[in-house]
Amino acid sequence: MPRPVIFDLFHTLVPGGDPERDRVVGEMALMVGVEPAALVEAYHATWRDRMTGWDAAETVRILARRLGGTPSEEQVTRAAAHRRELARRLLSGVPPETVAVLDALRADGHPIGLVSNATAETAEAWPSTDLARRFDVAVFSSDVGLAKPDPAIYRLAAERLGVAPTDCVFVGDGADGELAGAAAVGMTVVRTTEHNDSDPAWVGRALTALGELPALLREPISG
Repeated sequence: MPRPVIFDLFHTLVPGGDPERDRVVGEMALMVGVEPAALVEAYHATWRDRMTGWDAAETVRILARRLGGTPSEEQVTRAAAHRRELARRLLSGVPPETVAVLDALRADGHPIGLVSNATAETAEAWPSTDLARRFDVAVFSSDVGLAKPDPAIYRLAAERLGVAPTDCVFVGDGADGELAGAAAVGMTVVRTTEHNDSDPAWVGRALTALGELPALLREPISG
């Protein structure tokens, strides 16, 4: 049986869009009456909270009030919708080459999973994307209350695929210590630098383009 492949999402399958995220948060700040740079800083500082629990509206409400704002529910709703639109836009930006890789892997018989440290609006947008129908399993930190590199989130993805972690290949750019986390549960790790060089200290196997992956997986790989 071809080995299951579990992917990271941002900076692996799609560009991360970090500057655009900051721009959108700045626009949200104006919608709720707080200083844009302060809200951007607050978003960065609460990354772990946002990716394991808070939804888009809750995030706006909490952070605006921390910054001295008193937004109405209408303002909160408008700002949260702006954030959700960003998620849809980022996920729609999947490169055609990436889609071709996923289709090639499916044609070769590989089960395909996703493990993403992502906020609720990304998880909400996922089912309507072209990517979603190419995956057998998608595990989002905001849905399960776990985040990479916690071993439990990798084990959960493998369990949902019906395999052991040691059967799986994990592919990611390396943000959030995800490569070491995958290796710790016995997954074979492949690092990609196509969209971002997130873990330059990683000494394991690396690809400069995701398009190299199908051929790599046709060869015996381990560790």
